[in-house]
Amino acid sequence: MLGIIDWGIGGISIYKLVKEQLGDVPVVYLSDTGATQYGKMARPELVERLNSVIDFLKLNGVTHLVIGCNAASTTVPFLNSNGIKIEGVIDTAVKVAAEAKPKSLGLIGGRRTVLSGVYRKAFSACGIEVKQRIAQPLSGLIESGDVSSDKLKTEAKRILEPLRNCSHILLACTHYPAIEPVLREFVSTDTMFIDPAASLVQIVKKWKLPEGGNDIFFTTGDAIQMKNSARLAFQVRIGKAKKVTI
Repeated sequence: MLGIIDWGIGGISIYKLVKEQLGDVPVVYLSDTGATQYGKMARPELVERLNSVIDFLKLNGVTHLVIGCNAASTTVPFLNSNGIKIEGVIDTAVKVAAEAKPKSLGLIGGRRTVLSGVYRKAFSACGIEVKQRIAQPLSGLIESGDVSSDKLKTEAKRILEPLRNCSHILLACTHYPAIEPVLREFVSTDTMFIDPAASLVQIVKKWKLPEGGNDIFFTTGDAIQMKNSARLAFQVRIGKAKKVTI
């Protein structure tokens, strides 16, 4: 069974594409908002937390896992897979962005994602210089279901101003596709946004996954908030979300 995890609802952007392209594949989605934000955890703490989440998902039938969080994906090499195949978002994002052959590449992401240097190092190996901006406030607003407020637009303008003339901007957080129309207001008309989720789903397509069965949604946080935010940000209606303790 396919599992998707994220600290919050950002991974719903991946879930949505999975259902559009692989509709009969059942998914277990876990939102870990009951834990400290992944981007604020030290690496040892984050690895320990993710290993506990992986153990929980295996007990619930997950055999293949997509980590729909850039901060969490920085720890993939250090995780105990426990027999589960794990795919993060970073390798796919680098590949897709490099294939676009950007004249000038910008990136917006969470604090841990940017400060880890993982993207800078990966793009440097490809001969690509990347200009990065921490966009943590956007993630928080989207997580609350806000995709259009004046506050969101003010933050987007501030964050994107140094990147406005980049030929390409990588969305290094799965929340950001929810506000791409807003982001477009503050960059050049020629700027292209890169969302690696579609290419990630192409990898999932190659896995031998069962078909048929119901999707399951877990959260360690507020189940009602999860459902509301998924609907407001990604137009995904979750029938039932179960709160769990991990």
